[in-house]
Formats: sequence, structure tokens, C-alpha cells
Amino acid sequence: MSVSDLPFFSPPFLALAHRGGSMYAPNVGRENSLYAFGRAVALGYTHIETDVHATRDGVLVAFHDDRLDRVTDRTGVIAELDHTEVARARIGGTEPVPTLDEVFEAFPDTFFNIDLKADGTVAPLLEVLNRHRAQRRVNVASFSAARLHEFRRLAGAQVSTSVSPAGIAWTRLVPVLPRLLSADGNVLQVPHWTKLPSAVASLPAGLRALAGPDIRGDEGRVVTAGFVAAAHAAGKKVHVWTVDDPVQMTELIDLGVDGLVSDRIDVLKDVLVERGLWYGRD
Repeated sequence: MSVSDLPFFSPPFLALAHRGGSMYAPNVGRENSLYAFGRAVALGYTHIETDVHATRDGVLVAFHDDRLDRVTDRTGVIAELDHTEVARARIGGTEPVPTLDEVFEAFPDTFFNIDLKADGTVAPLLEVLNRHRAQRRVNVASFSAARLHEFRRLAGAQVSTSVSPAGIAWTRLVPVLPRLLSADGNVLQVPHWTKLPSAVASLPAGLRALAGPDIRGDEGRVVTAGFVAAAHAAGKKVHVWTVDDPVQMTELIDLGVDGLVSDRIDVLKDVLVERGLWYGRD
């Protein structure tokens, strides 16, 4: 199935609210909650990025970390807790940790980019998608190539997936791009810059500087005009995460990317409105 046939990618440019837009003022401290997702939808967002973990008893929750500690008033590893225990936690002290079922029920007309954050999430995700008949309004991603492979094997072509970013590094110095372009998946979801491989980062600064403006410190640029052109020639989209600076947003738009993932969803909307690329609901 061509990427152009998938409803998830129907807008000419995608604006994705990262964890619901975790740095948008009303959402600070409330990431990955129904409240945060609701504020993104109220701002006009049709696409939300979230992460999922499975509790010990197999309930899929929308949550980034493997532990509750950082953003809730409770502690513990989600995979080692039953859902009844996770349900007592409050994000920022106020918001419950939502199940993915609750997310789909609350936002039946919204698209979700779902990151499989841990082992044990593939089968529960398939069950949730089947319950809500949501296969056509999600794109599934993961840093784990094994998880994505398992998901594709079980889901078939009915659910869109990202190309696994495993191995994406400084593509001019580590020749992984041809493999990525021929890999399964409809979209390359990548950072604008990434840490250089240790063998490159340890080179003297003078040698690294030979690469020109595409290296800064121990980071190398992933997204270039050539990268985007090659992805498009292979029939794949390019989304860049997590971009909160308006100057960088503009630079990436000029390179021809197909979508941006941002915590500052107010800033991203303003930039896209100015560029005539806002395809939200308002």
C-alpha cells in the first residue's frame, strides 16, 4: 500500500503534538494525559504523538517513561505493576495515567503516532486497535527494530509503521541511508541532529570540521536536502522530532520535510499558519 493511500498521511504537512504538546503552557507537567491531548485538539491538532507501555496485567497505557517516578506522584516500573496500581498515580499530581482505550474513546476523530516503548506492548496494541477499529488512524513507531518487525508480522499491511531509526547516525559518515530507504515502513521519523558515532566524535576537531556546517561539537546533522530528496524518491515521508524552535522549524520546512513533531505546539501552529501549511481543524 502506497503512503499516499493512508488516511494518516492525508494532510500535505503533518503537525504532531509531542506527548500532547508537553511544553505548551497549559500542558506543562501534564504530558501524555487526556488533559494534554485535549488541549492539543482544542488548538486544532489532528495528529498527536504518544508512547505506550504495558502494565503487568497487560493493560496498555499512554506514558513515556518505563517508571512512574518522573512525572507522577507515585513510583514504580509500569511493567511490574498491575493497572489498578498505575491508575492511582496522578501526572503532575492531578491527571490520571490514561489507558490507550481511554485515549481512543476520548478522541475518536484524532490520529495518533504511537511509539512502542517496551517489550510486551505489541500484542496489547493490536488488541486495542482491533477493539476501536483504529488501524487506519495510527502510525506505529519504535526504536526497537525487533518490536516493529513483530508488529508488522502480526498486523500486516493494514497499519502504517515508521522505518526503525535503529542505526540512524550521521548518514554521511555511516552509510545506513540506502538500507533505511529500502526498509519496511512509510516514514522516516528522525531527529534533525544526532550524536555522532563514538569513532567519529573522538576524531580531532580539525578532522571533524572537514565535514563543514553539518557537524557541530559531537553532533551531526541527519536531515539535509539530500536526505529528504532520497526519502521522497523511495516513496517515504520524513518527520523530524522534537522541534521547538521557530527558526529550526522554518529551516526544516525549507528542506522539504513532510511533518514536524513538537512540544511547543503553539509555536509550531504559528509557523505553519504563516507558511500556509496549517491543516488543523480551525
